Amino acid sequence: MARSLRMPNVRLKVPRLPRTDEPYEDIFEEMSLQEHLEELRSRVVKTCLSIGVAFIAAIFLTRPLLKFIRDKAQADQGIDILSPTDPITVFMKVALYIAIGFALPIIIWQLVGFLAPGLTRREKRYLFMSLPFVSLLFVAGAAFGSLLAAPRAFKFLSGFMSDIFQWSPNGMEIISFYITLMIGMGIAFELPIVMLLLSTLNIVSWRRMVKFRKYAAMLILVAGAIITPTPDPFNMLFVAAPIFVLYEVGIIVSRIFGK
Repeated sequence: MARSLRMPNVRLKVPRLPRTDEPYEDIFEEMSLQEHLEELRSRVVKTCLSIGVAFIAAIFLTRPLLKFIRDKAQADQGIDILSPTDPITVFMKVALYIAIGFALPIIIWQLVGFLAPGLTRREKRYLFMSLPFVSLLFVAGAAFGSLLAAPRAFKFLSGFMSDIFQWSPNGMEIISFYITLMIGMGIAFELPIVMLLLSTLNIVSWRRMVKFRKYAAMLILVAGAIITPTPDPFNMLFVAAPIFVLYEVGIIVSRIFGK
């Protein structure tokens, strides 16, 4: 009688696949103090070179911009100066601000690149994804300040009690007026990006932002009063209104893309 053949029980050892929901350990790039200083020096040199190259292009744009500021400042007879060196000082100052504006994406990139070794992979991903929007929103805010807010403020100031006061502002004051308004609005327009990063990094939820809305409105009014050089409430509201709209946009994008 033939014996029945029995196959031995063989257990195959299948390696366990890692679960997708398991937390991973972030690996930070450790650098010595000397390496940090060399990295900082390299980033600063690249930043200065970008500003220097942009300054060459800015020289050709400074004169048209000064004419634009003169027209918007209601200074038909020209911009007044107090010192013999004011024309060249104002020209170089405006050219430098234009160069910094042109080199802003490179400046931000170098800053993020220097800070990146100390961030987690998740934080790096969100930070690099937000870089294009940071530049676009800053340019949009600066354009709003120079094309809408500043001309409106100059129109109000030049027409205020014009039968008593003679409108002849100093050149340096006009430039400072424009630069303050442009930079202030450029920074204020970054509000949605800041709110989105706070939400994605699980620091502040969008629900808490909704609850904070009434306090945010008060802070926005204070910011509008600081950014607006004029003391009248109309220009202050003209500056504060788009910032409050951006706060609402920040709540929406934080609810969609954040936590």
